[in-house]
Amino acid sequence: MKAIIYTQYGAPRVLQMKEVEKPTLQTNEILLRLKATAVNSGDVRVRKADPFAVRFIFGLIKPKNTILGSVFSGEIESIGKDVKKFKVGDAVFGHTDMSFGSYAEYKSISEDASIALKPITVSHDEAASIPFGGVTAWHFIKRAQFKPGQKVIIIGASGAVGSAAVQIAKSLGAHVTGVCSTTNLHLVKSIGADHVIDYTQHDFTTNGETYDVIFDTVNSISVLRSTKSLTKNGKLILSAAGLSEMIQGLWISLTSNHQVLTGVISHTAADILFLKELIETKQLKPVIDRTYSLEQTAEAHSYAEQGHKKGNISIQIK
Repeated sequence: MKAIIYTQYGAPRVLQMKEVEKPTLQTNEILLRLKATAVNSGDVRVRKADPFAVRFIFGLIKPKNTILGSVFSGEIESIGKDVKKFKVGDAVFGHTDMSFGSYAEYKSISEDASIALKPITVSHDEAASIPFGGVTAWHFIKRAQFKPGQKVIIIGASGAVGSAAVQIAKSLGAHVTGVCSTTNLHLVKSIGADHVIDYTQHDFTTNGETYDVIFDTVNSISVLRSTKSLTKNGKLILSAAGLSEMIQGLWISLTSNHQVLTGVISHTAADILFLKELIETKQLKPVIDRTYSLEQTAEAHSYAEQGHKKGNISIQIK
C-alpha cells in the first residue's frame, strides 16, 4: 500500500510517500480502506519531536512508528474472526489515539477502539476532520462539567479544537464567546458563538467581563492574568498547555478557588458516538480550511505550521 512515512524527526520534508506492507489482522481487528485523514497539531508536534519529551514516547533517536495520522474515515475491507460490532462494507470514522497510522491507504484497528459508523450526512473528508478537535474539546468540556447558562470564552475559536468547542458548548446550553483574528470573525459567529472578540483589537482580560469557564485551545494567553477574568469558582482549561503552563495551573488550583484543567486527553468509542449524534442533529458541523491529496501531506504540514488554519486540514486518500 501507499503511505506517508518519516524515519527521522524534522521539517515537513521528512514526510515521504513510500510503498509499505499492508497491515495484517488480529482476530479482534478490522481492516480499513481509508478514504480520508487530516493534519492536526498533534501530528506536527510528533513529526518535529517538539517538545523534546515526545522522543521519550515515540522514539528517542528516531520514530518507532513511521506512519503518522491520528484520525480517519473509510470503509471496512475485512474483519477478524472475533469481530462482532462491525461488518465488511461499513463506513466508519474515528481516532487512532497514540497508534497513529492513518497517513496510508489501509489501517488495522481494534473493533473496540474509538470508532463509530460514519454519519451519512457528511463526506469522508468531513468525517475525518471531526475526531481530533471533537474528542479534545469534549474531553475537557466533560471534565469542566459545563452547565446550561454558563458564560464560556474559547480562545482560538477558529481552530480544530476551538471550532469544535464552540459548537459542543452551545449544544450544552452555554453562552459562548469566541476569540479569534479579524479574518475569522464571521466563521466563529457562523458556527454558533453568541459573541466574538477580535484579539488583534481587544484583550478579553481587560473588558471587565468574567466567565465561568475560560478555554484556551492554543496556548496563547497569560495563565495568571486570565484568572482575573474568572468567576469566583471558575475553571480554566488549558488544552494545549506546555510544562510551564501546567505548573502555573497546578499552583492556581492548589492556592485558589479556581480549577485549572490540563493534561493528556483520553477517549473511547462512546465519545465518537457522541460526536456522531451531534453531527446527525446538526449541532456540530465540520470546518475544513484546505484539502490536500495524500501525496501532498508534507505541503499540508507546512501550511499547518503557519498557525493560521481555519478548523481542519483534510487529506484525501484515493
